Amino acid sequence: MLGYVTLISLIASGIVGHSAATQEWWKDSFIYQIYPRSFKDSNGDGIGDLNGITSKLDHLAQLNVSAFWISPIFVSPMVDFGYDIANFTNIDPIFGSLTDFELLVKKAKSLNLKVILDFVPNHSSDKHPWFEKSIKRIKPYDNYYVWKDGKIVNGVRQPPNNWISVFRNSAWTWNEQRKQYYLHHFTSAQPDLNYRSAELNEEMKNVLTFWTNRGVDGFRIDAIILAFEDSRFPDEPVIPNTGLPSNDYNTLRHIYTQHQNETYQLVQSWRKHLDTQPGSKKILMTESYSGLKELTESMKYYQYGSDVPFNFMLITDLNNHSKAIDFKRSIDKWINNIPKGDYQANWVVDNHDNRRVTSRFGVKRADQMTMIAAILPGIGVIYNGNEIGMEDTWLSWNETVDPVGCVAGPIDYQFTSRDPARTPFQWDNSTSAGFSTSNKTWLRVNPNYRTLNLAAQKSVSFSHYTITKKLIALKTSNLMINSTTEVILVGENVLGIVRRKSKNSLFVLLINFLDTPITIDAMSWMNIPEIMSVYVSSLETKIPAGTKVNTSKLLLSGAASIIITNYSYNYLQ
Repeated sequence: MLGYVTLISLIASGIVGHSAATQEWWKDSFIYQIYPRSFKDSNGDGIGDLNGITSKLDHLAQLNVSAFWISPIFVSPMVDFGYDIANFTNIDPIFGSLTDFELLVKKAKSLNLKVILDFVPNHSSDKHPWFEKSIKRIKPYDNYYVWKDGKIVNGVRQPPNNWISVFRNSAWTWNEQRKQYYLHHFTSAQPDLNYRSAELNEEMKNVLTFWTNRGVDGFRIDAIILAFEDSRFPDEPVIPNTGLPSNDYNTLRHIYTQHQNETYQLVQSWRKHLDTQPGSKKILMTESYSGLKELTESMKYYQYGSDVPFNFMLITDLNNHSKAIDFKRSIDKWINNIPKGDYQANWVVDNHDNRRVTSRFGVKRADQMTMIAAILPGIGVIYNGNEIGMEDTWLSWNETVDPVGCVAGPIDYQFTSRDPARTPFQWDNSTSAGFSTSNKTWLRVNPNYRTLNLAAQKSVSFSHYTITKKLIALKTSNLMINSTTEVILVGENVLGIVRRKSKNSLFVLLINFLDTPITIDAMSWMNIPEIMSVYVSSLETKIPAGTKVNTSKLLLSGAASIIITNYSYNYLQ
């Protein structure tokens, strides 16, 4: 057995990590999201692809993440950049081929990386053969989608009810050939599938089998909360005085289109189906934006088979105006409400649908969120670019391509477009940040790539990249497994999180929510040793690893974030 000092030295360098002994290989690890259009372009067309991802898998292995999940890569007209799928069992030529995918999986397995795919079950593209047959009422496809007659008001045909699309305007579109309206919670090019059809249910289970047969280790289920609608199709209640346009999704209470009981049963059926597949246990991650306000709904996904019901509190519930007590309340609320059983918390730092953490919390606090995800028990989820502190890219109206931004118009697009967080990954300071050999990329590269890029950060000892590596190493190490968790307010402006495995093995995260320095008596507030050592600090804080600190009179600089430990810190000196 490795000695403690040797072990912690290896963990600090990212060489040794925890490998779960249970079938749930994802526990106490980080999962990395790849937005494929923006990760790496291998053929010079300005769009990322599968071979590009394969060429950069060593980067993920060096980070020591357990798995990566890829946003949709399937055949698509790209109205919503892959979330409108015309063939669930083939790769869009933009990204490559099934052969390219098989090579990606082979390379990932050789690096001990699990592969997770996006599963988009709520809808298909209107160019999918199923929809084209459904329009013609060809059985059984006639029932694959949600069709309804319109209602006549004062002699004028209108949609069946007042439901609104996530992307604004009515969620219903008239089809002249079928003489009915079809439901679409997103663009009109994304008709909703009907899971009250037994035949459709079998089709989608076959999709899961198709990909697990090709080495996929699990799925992230997109927009799961919308899978079923109340079969009575009543109007949804209008929220008064929102100040939003009447065609905005957030003007209604979505009690008839979200979290229907059948939705949970659907997830459970997929869990049971995947449990029959050979190989390692398959992970199911569910995208539910119910958040802390609808915690009961979020937690039910655990009980119906979701291993990771995404916890978006760092994205939707907290921001740069949040205080230490807001973070404590949010963390406690999630942890305290996880159902009894072998379930793990999860902490999503960023994703492709929201502004980056550097925008939501500010550049000074970018490392804080990854630190929180690392030290808290459970699974951390990061998005490509988090590890180097990538920032949103300002894009003009003429450069905007995201449908939710385009529908908002030239004035409001900047508040709704998801493009700023989707610009190409910044690998180095060469042409197009090393993302592509082409000067023209599908979204413009952030001009700060000349200094903010992976190569530059790997060449120095202290950077967002080196910090992220140490945080992932800590989470995946045996030092964090089966340790207790305490979330403590150290006065009004400092948040503390303590992980205790034994008297001589604890790690403490301290975050100063003020932009000015503060001195605290962390020893008294948190019942920790007086002399401890810095394991890692944020780039803004920049305290060298191994620095000894007196916790009874600890000076934290403005916006400081540090993790300190009493665990055999000689390796840091």
